[in-house]
Amino acid sequence: MNAEIISVGTELLLGQVVNTDAAIVARALSGLGIDLLHACVVGDNPQRLKEAVETALARSDLLIVTGGLGPTTDDLTKETTAAAAGRKLVLHAESLERIKTYFNAAAVTPNQEKQAWLPEGCTVLQNDNGTAPGCAFTAESGCTVIMLPGPPSELEPMLLNRAVPYLKTMQQAVIVSHNVHIYGMGEAPVAMVMDDRMDGENPTLAPYAKEGECYLRVTAKAATEAEADALCQPLIQEIYQRLGEYIYSVDVESLEEVVVAELARQGKTLATAESCTGGLLAKRITDVPGASSVFHMGAVTYANAAKEALLYVPHEILAAHGAVSEETARAMAQGMVQRSGSDLAVGITGIAGPDGGTEQKPVGTIYIALSDGKDTWVTKRAPIGRTKSRDWHRHCAASQALDMVRRYLLGLPVAPEK
Repeated sequence: MNAEIISVGTELLLGQVVNTDAAIVARALSGLGIDLLHACVVGDNPQRLKEAVETALARSDLLIVTGGLGPTTDDLTKETTAAAAGRKLVLHAESLERIKTYFNAAAVTPNQEKQAWLPEGCTVLQNDNGTAPGCAFTAESGCTVIMLPGPPSELEPMLLNRAVPYLKTMQQAVIVSHNVHIYGMGEAPVAMVMDDRMDGENPTLAPYAKEGECYLRVTAKAATEAEADALCQPLIQEIYQRLGEYIYSVDVESLEEVVVAELARQGKTLATAESCTGGLLAKRITDVPGASSVFHMGAVTYANAAKEALLYVPHEILAAHGAVSEETARAMAQGMVQRSGSDLAVGITGIAGPDGGTEQKPVGTIYIALSDGKDTWVTKRAPIGRTKSRDWHRHCAASQALDMVRRYLLGLPVAPEK
């Protein structure tokens, strides 16, 4: 099945709103094994939208249109798409009642009511997070059309809870995918290690880059989910055999989720002392539900005086080696173990840029330390030879800190040997 996405909204063309809808839909289609061949953005112009829809209906098996289902005069997606697909609109009584309930009103205004007019004979996709329902139907051309609301908070749950199950009923086979997440090896080295398995047909293997890490997607197709999953497992085991300690999870999306779960499993606690990352590491940890059981405290100690007062970093270390140094990172981690009473503590200090670098310590120089109160390990992140943003340096430093904690908990080497 070949798919196409049309995102509707002048605000998208003007850059006033980022088109996250297309990314959300694309990921869902990929998970279903549906090939996305085209995607475009069209403003709130009926003629241009009509042309885009007619083109999509002629060349694609599946068209997903996002946005333009609301009550305002520029919300013309339904009317235009239905007309191009050869469907008239009819009032859907249940949707109208849901809109009345939403507004706690016996009647609604005509512009609100227009959201309940849907293509005749369509499958209605209930909106549990807003007023505009979505819909799915087959056009005269044979193309399946799905219309979804624009706000991501409405689109994503409708897509996953309503549209995806609808699409699954149309498929003769079941597709299962697993993501093998990797930290410490880039996409290119990983692809080289797994190169001889990249041409497989069932299961397939494909590498993808993320911010400072990568993952391998293993996908198989079979008559049932269990059969498809069984096809994936031998390849996943082979990836483990080749990449080993660099794999931090299968299907768990982030290092922080893995670390919080493993800390909880082992009954250990963690604290953080951050300088250049400005609390990002603590934020990522506390974004994980249940982190309160394993995360004691975090301190952002930007100034040297704060490092001395809060983390007990000796003045002599700062004077002799500077705030950005292996010695300071080590003292920050050790001081935070003492201050917090946690089993483990991380210390991060560095130069995230864009300014502040020197010939001896260029932008991107970051030291990360992990201490358990007895032993302390320090890793140095050095510039990679090309300009990277401040956010990138901070994100990658936090990721490396998390990976150091993961490695410690699993009994793996925490930092490279000198």
